[in-house]
Order: sequence, then C-alpha cells, then structure tokens
Amino acid sequence: MKNILILLIMFSTSLSIRGQELKSFQIYNEKGKSIHFGKMIKHLEKYDVVLFGEYHNNSIVHWLELKTTQALYDKVGNKLILGAEMFERDNQSAINQYLSGESDHKTLEKDARLWKNHNTDYKPLLDFAKDHKLAMVATNVPRRFASEVAKKGQDSLVLSNEDIPWVVKLPYKVTLETPGYVEMKNMMGDHAGSKAMNFVAAQAIKDATMAESILAFWQPGRLFLHYHGDFHSKEFGGIYWYLKDANPNLKIAVISLTESEDINLPLPKDFVKTTFSIVLPADMTKTY
Repeated sequence: MKNILILLIMFSTSLSIRGQELKSFQIYNEKGKSIHFGKMIKHLEKYDVVLFGEYHNNSIVHWLELKTTQALYDKVGNKLILGAEMFERDNQSAINQYLSGESDHKTLEKDARLWKNHNTDYKPLLDFAKDHKLAMVATNVPRRFASEVAKKGQDSLVLSNEDIPWVVKLPYKVTLETPGYVEMKNMMGDHAGSKAMNFVAAQAIKDATMAESILAFWQPGRLFLHYHGDFHSKEFGGIYWYLKDANPNLKIAVISLTESEDINLPLPKDFVKTTFSIVLPADMTKTY
C-alpha cells in the first residue's frame, strides 16, 4: 500500500510539472515586476555602464550574456565596449593580438591565463568582439597580487615599476560600507580574526582594479558592458561602489542573479533587487 501511495504522488507531481510552462530564467526590474528580455535591453541601452553578474558554472547565464551582447550591439553598434573579470590586465596585449587577427586561439591559450571554462563560456564573447571589431578590455588585477593581499594584508603590496600598470592606483580604499564586504567578512568566521580583513582587501583590489579599468576605457556616449562574478556587483556593491565613488554621475545598471526551487521562478522576498534581477532554477545543471 505504501509503494502504491508513493507511485501515485510521483505520478501526480509529474502531471503537475507537465501542466506548467518550464522556465530557464525569469527577469525582474528594480520594482520587482517580471519583464521580458527585450524590455531589459531597451532599458539597458540608455546606460553608461552595464555590470552583468554571473554564476561562473551556469550555462544559461553565459548564453544570456552572449544574447545581451548581441542585442545591445544591435542597438548601439560600435559604441559598445566589452570588458571582463576573466581577463587580467597584463594579458591585454595577447587579447588585442587575437582580436586583430595577428594571432590564433592556440597562441592566445599560450600567451594568456584563460579560465578553464573559457572555450565554452567566454570564447563566444571574445569571438563576437573579434567579428564586430569591438574592444574586449582585460579589467582584472593579475591573481598573484590579490593572493599577496589575501595572505599579508592590503599594506603589504609593493609594486615594481613593471607591475604598476596592472594594479589599481595605490593606496586603494577598503571599507565595510561597501555592500557585500560585511557578508564576506562574516563568512570567514571568528576563527579568521584579523586575517578576515585581508580577504576583504583582496576582493577590494579586484573590484577597484576592474572599476578603474572600466573608467579608463569608457567615454561619454559609449556603453561599457562588463562580465564578472555576481558577488562583484551584487546589491550595488563591489565594482559599482568603486565606479560611483570615482564618478557619481555615471549611469550604471547592475544585473544580478539568484536561484529558486519554485518552478515559476518568483523573486525571493528577501532578495536585494538591483536594476535587473534574473531568477534561475536551483536545479539547473552546473557545468563544473
């Protein structure tokens, strides 16, 4: 009898799912109203900078990044500038050579520190830039500098003349007033002690460097679309905070992510909304 009951429940659940439209994502605006992709694009073209937060291992997000890039290019053409956390400043020359056709992808793989999911997730963006003669700005600080700060603290960083171009101008600000940084500090736990602020400072040197890189390439009348991990701009923190600190008049949109177990992908009540929030299925297959 128990087995029959389980089968009936499973059959009922199956019918319930079949009777609903499956969604791979749902977009919400800053007021929490669900909207279509096209409306988001129409709104985004009015901004100076668009910060697209991603989950690095979610293929739906990478597809949305590519579709957003294509749609914005259709709107603004060569006024579009692309930039990414996944490319570090000291690899800009290698990226430029690939974009210009001076080198092939095998050469890029040798000359640049590419992420392990580059071929599936970021190469399509890079190739779009290449095909449409757009800039792809390597915005991030080389990992070795952030690692140094995480180990020894913000004030430990001493740069050679050769290294200065790869890092945000020192000293850079680190404050717990930046959204997300308190959360990061608390995640480290009490056992981390004073070293918890080292990890915050390491996060900050990435955010500050990426913001400085964006400002160095952005020009009035252009639209800079930047791809990065969601935590780098969630709740209008991270990169957003450093951009606004440097240029309060800059019009910046933030696309943030969250997940839901609900098949209808509602916006969680406790979620801090940004310009646009994208809800994804919590059980979406992860790529790694």
